[in-house]
Formats: sequence, C-alpha cells, structure tokens
Amino acid sequence: MVHRFLHVRYRVSNLEKALFYFVNFLGLKEVGRITSPRGSKLVFLQAPENGTLLELCEYPDSGKVVVPPDLTHLAFSVNDLEEARIKCSKMGWPFTDEIQKAENGQYFTFIDAPDGYEIELIQEEKKKE
Repeated sequence: MVHRFLHVRYRVSNLEKALFYFVNFLGLKEVGRITSPRGSKLVFLQAPENGTLLELCEYPDSGKVVVPPDLTHLAFSVNDLEEARIKCSKMGWPFTDEIQKAENGQYFTFIDAPDGYEIELIQEEKKKE
C-alpha cells in the first residue's frame, strides 16, 4: 500500500510571513508554488537533506488559523543547538524551552512558529559536554 511519505500541510494566515520564517530563518528551500482551483496559495518547502515536503497553504478569506495546543509539531535536525539558540534569539524567535537531553542521548528544544505552530529542533549527534 503506502511506500513513501510525501508532505505535511500547514494552513497559514499570512503566506509571506510564514515563508520568511521557514525559508530565511529555518533555512528550508522553496521547491514549488501553485494556486489551487479553489484559489488557495500553496508553497512547497524542503529541508536541504530530506525529500519530505512541507506545504504551506493560505486559503482565501478563511479566518484565523487555530492550532490546538500539543496537537502537532514539526521536528528538524540541527548540527549545533547552541548555535541555533544564538541565531534564533538574534532573529526574534527565542527557544520556548531549555535544551533537554533525551534518553537516546540526543538534545532537543522547541521554538514557536507563525500561527501558533511549534517547531522542535534536535541535535542528533551527541553534544560536547
């Protein structure tokens, strides 16, 4: 049946603001842009080392985006969480949690994204202590 995971769609209230965050801030690459038959603006983004897409979707006149707490988040791998903390802070997106160590030895934390979405940053390689 299923053989590959293709994309996740996030509805956004302001496509340009969301694009700035995901492209200029997180470093995803825009790989496609279309307008649906119903008038929705769709932009497809991809991380540098992964094929799964993030689809940002701005519906025409659809009202406020409401993301229930703890419903969903995206997780991205980073090389260095300390470096990410500095960049996030300089760009006005500070970490919402302290860096934590998981049982598997990875380090992780969270930051907020536009429209109330949550982003998890994971340092997969062990941190130098």
